[in-house]
Amino acid sequence: MREQAEQVRRTGADGVARDGSTPSAFKAVAADHERPRATGRTIQDAAAALRDGTTSSVALTGDVLARVARLDAGLGAYVSVFRDAALEAAERADRDLAAGRDRGPLHGIPLAVKDVIAAAEGPTRANSLVRPRHWRCDGDAAAVARLREAGAVVVGKTTTNEFALGLNDPATGFPMPRNAWDADRYAGGSSSGAAVAVAAGLALGGLGTDTAGSIRHPSALNGVTGLKTTHGRVPAAGTVPLSPSLDTVGPVARSAWDCALILQVIAGHDPDDAGASTRPVPRYLDALDGSVRGLRIGWPKRYFFADGNVADPVRTGVDAALAALRGAGAEVVEVNLPNADMARVASHIVLLTEAFAYHRDDLAAHWAEYGRYVRGLLAKGALYGAADYVQAKKVAAAFHREASAAMRDCDMLVTPTMPTGARLLKETDPAMMDRWSSASFTSQWNLTGHPACAVPVGFDRVGMPVSMQIVGRPFDEAAVLRVADAYQRVTDVHLAAPVFPEG
Repeated sequence: MREQAEQVRRTGADGVARDGSTPSAFKAVAADHERPRATGRTIQDAAAALRDGTTSSVALTGDVLARVARLDAGLGAYVSVFRDAALEAAERADRDLAAGRDRGPLHGIPLAVKDVIAAAEGPTRANSLVRPRHWRCDGDAAAVARLREAGAVVVGKTTTNEFALGLNDPATGFPMPRNAWDADRYAGGSSSGAAVAVAAGLALGGLGTDTAGSIRHPSALNGVTGLKTTHGRVPAAGTVPLSPSLDTVGPVARSAWDCALILQVIAGHDPDDAGASTRPVPRYLDALDGSVRGLRIGWPKRYFFADGNVADPVRTGVDAALAALRGAGAEVVEVNLPNADMARVASHIVLLTEAFAYHRDDLAAHWAEYGRYVRGLLAKGALYGAADYVQAKKVAAAFHREASAAMRDCDMLVTPTMPTGARLLKETDPAMMDRWSSASFTSQWNLTGHPACAVPVGFDRVGMPVSMQIVGRPFDEAAVLRVADAYQRVTDVHLAAPVFPEG
């Protein structure tokens, strides 16, 4: 393993040179570009239609499956599709509704599950040829079981970065996810397929995991809403771990209301998960009253809005969203988080150290079976020692105190989610994770455990989505979703969906 780690230190990832420099500015875009836009369907609307008889679960699920069959070869959102099982579940949902057995708003709704989260219909492969010796789950993960209990229809398993970490290696043979708005652009990661599926109408919602931004990153780049939950709010039992002290499970959907509904179902203690919180689960939908009047929103200008850290179209979109919230009655106050960049670095160290510890034996025994990019990142964890890990945890505690102090003067923070819109795949260096080598606005909140939601706020000059991030106090997902929902009630950006050619 020492020899393999030394190879990574020299090259970055199995022989591919790594550019570790931080960009000082973003490339200018030549001209504005308006992409055709459709109106996407929300779970909220579909649930109402199921109950007024204007649609059925079989119709909803059949439409999703037809779109998967027509579009997914070019999008790579799914690694497994459970067509027969999904249609059977939809038929049961319709029979139950007809008999007056209504399990709630998710009853009959077609959803997708990231392929690091176990589902009984098929194996969980984590986009890898390697099956970790330390992980076994032949049934449903806790969160998936709760979705089924609520009557949801599981359509299939969505693509992910390998082990939710490294960019996909085409040599492994798994689908390559592509941005729903432009197949030549990056879909984000690692919950790539879930965000692509929701954006393209290949599911009405989905489950993802978020360890350094893995729900918020693809949600931002694909123009959908994605919620990173407080660490422990949703049980991770039945989920392939990446970095257990940072891993979270959460929803991806078109709207904040939809995310609140999914969270209501999957949140809560699980006796089989030692890390799951025992705190009571609030009624999230009740918090969505459409009002932000009297709320104080923190604006961390330094780092998160700094020149060179964020592209102008993203800053402009988030500023406009803040103006809309201010116009709706919220107060925006500047706050200071001077160690945000240090927290980004600490998160990187914790993640790779814990990931290496989990994969160490398998990496030594099956080095060539791991994709070339993920094995390089995993082996990089061997270069960090116990002192590095302990120091990173000290930074985590210090930044948590810093964020808590900032939130004494406000109810939540608003930042950009990603520094730019989606980049062209040919401009994305697969030997590095962009959000780790340059400005990152997401990983800090995994380090501290705070909840954070990616909310679409517009489009950049080439027509790609841009997003704001709403960060709340620990276990206050209700407030985060309240602000996101209030913004979405006075705007319609979240309803925009890409248009695909027929045939």
